[in-house]
Amino acid sequence: MGDSAYSFSLTTFSRTGKLLQIEYALNAVANGQTTLGICAKDGIVIATDKKLSSELIDVVNVHKVEKITPTAGICYAGVGPDYRVIVQRARKSSQAYFRTYREVQPISQLVKDIAGVMQEYTQRGGVRPFGISLLVGGLDGDGTPRLYQVDPSGAYFSWKATAIGRNYVNAKNFLERRSTDVMELEDAIHTALLTLREGFEGEMKADNIEVGIVKSDGKFSVLTPEQIQDYLDEAN
Repeated sequence: MGDSAYSFSLTTFSRTGKLLQIEYALNAVANGQTTLGICAKDGIVIATDKKLSSELIDVVNVHKVEKITPTAGICYAGVGPDYRVIVQRARKSSQAYFRTYREVQPISQLVKDIAGVMQEYTQRGGVRPFGISLLVGGLDGDGTPRLYQVDPSGAYFSWKATAIGRNYVNAKNFLERRSTDVMELEDAIHTALLTLREGFEGEMKADNIEVGIVKSDGKFSVLTPEQIQDYLDEAN
């Protein structure tokens, strides 16, 4: 009996030790729009393609980069509605932490809670894995900038720079050539935009990409289209 006999079961391992529904969830991630992150020495940048399927859609109401805490933000590749659920759960977790300890939740604790939710959906009947991978950037308890990737399995990793979604292999190769340990935030923003442009289909404009940053003061913010356009003009 081959692996196909287990492909509809989430909670049953195949003969080769795989949970095939998780692999299918990763396929959904690989079909998503390119998303990348860079951890600079003085901050974090996360950037994503948000090109829409129709020009009739109001781009102002489409958000792929979200603030979770004052010092942390998140973006995704994969299935959008699944992302909304995770954002809601992450915000509840951060607020519960704040009510208990009266301080902002460190990024490592936030990521651990998010990964725990995603892992739970790999071993319960009647549910399916989340069809998303996440990039989460922010400050840890000691003020150090951190960038994490969280996968549908609940596994999470800390990165200096990484990419997920469509064309992630080429994007990672580009980041390996461009990113350095001493890169500053401004350079990281330019590198992120250049990396997105490498595999971008059509013209990359301020309204079809989204960029979030954590500055040296520790505050997370999403760049406005005007700010993004300024960076694009500098890159040309």
